[in-house]
Amino acid sequence: MTGPRLALAAALLCSCTSPVADANSWWSLAMNPIQRPEMYIIGAQPVCSQLPGLSPGQRKLCQLYQEHMVFIGEGARSAIKECQYQFRQRRWNCSTVDNTSVFGRVMKIGSRETAFTYAVSAAGVVNAISRACREGELSSCGCSRTARPKDLPRDWLWGGCGDNVEYGYRFAKEFVDAKEREKNYAVYKLADVACKCHGVSGSCSLKTCWLQLADFRKVGDLLKEKYDSAAAMRISRKGKLELVNNRFNMPTQEDLVYVDPSPDYCLRNETTGSLGTQGRLCNKTSEGMDGCELMCCGRGYDQFKSVQVERCHCKFHWCCYVKCKKCTEIVDQYVCK
Repeated sequence: MTGPRLALAAALLCSCTSPVADANSWWSLAMNPIQRPEMYIIGAQPVCSQLPGLSPGQRKLCQLYQEHMVFIGEGARSAIKECQYQFRQRRWNCSTVDNTSVFGRVMKIGSRETAFTYAVSAAGVVNAISRACREGELSSCGCSRTARPKDLPRDWLWGGCGDNVEYGYRFAKEFVDAKEREKNYAVYKLADVACKCHGVSGSCSLKTCWLQLADFRKVGDLLKEKYDSAAAMRISRKGKLELVNNRFNMPTQEDLVYVDPSPDYCLRNETTGSLGTQGRLCNKTSEGMDGCELMCCGRGYDQFKSVQVERCHCKFHWCCYVKCKKCTEIVDQYVCK
């Protein structure tokens, strides 16, 4: 059972400069294989020195917490996957361009896309490290020690092995800060109270509850909402961030901010890193961003037919499997010119 949301925290660091990703980024840990923790030798610096994209501060953390690195890579991978899901119907669809910079030059712009990418990446690390603690994969942490929620019914037990969100948040903040200090980004963590029933014949006469991270899709959905409502900022003469439009309220620590307008992402542009939308699939009947008019930026589109194979006429057989047939269908698809 998933209970009420227990925690929603955000860290928002603002600087006097736009967020700029270096040519190499720690995101590359998602693209390159990393040794499992049991293969590390304590104090073996070559492991950390060979990992691409790390800043000097991150390499020091790597030397201290080598077993964490594989989970940072897993967190980065889940973040990239979630980013691509959230922007699958947008002109910029979070495409990866290589194994070093990962997202390319588009991250050199202090846009709302950059803010979202930093936020979801940090959240991915929090998620992966918190789970690794719970599963006993890391020697420096274990199950969550979060105090019992005050609103939990008295006859429910608080225990079990929960996700160590506190440790995951602290470590991710330290690791990401080591590279992204003085850049704009947000880190979100969502956690729920999860419970399990105990009792004869499922009577649920007793419940044991613990802290559990929310599904990462919920984190992505929340950050996408923050992206859509991100605050446009500018740098004042005093070197501080201020609202572009004073009619809006100042952003809180739970908001995303950006300082540069986004490119239109319509055409390939080596300077901005835009890949353009030529060859992208579009929806002919949609009036949204996935529609051919907006996705193709008025350039028009080509139509082609494709064969889709799907499972159909599925039947349950005793006991216990489902057997399906394969059905083929010819469908019209559209791609931007």
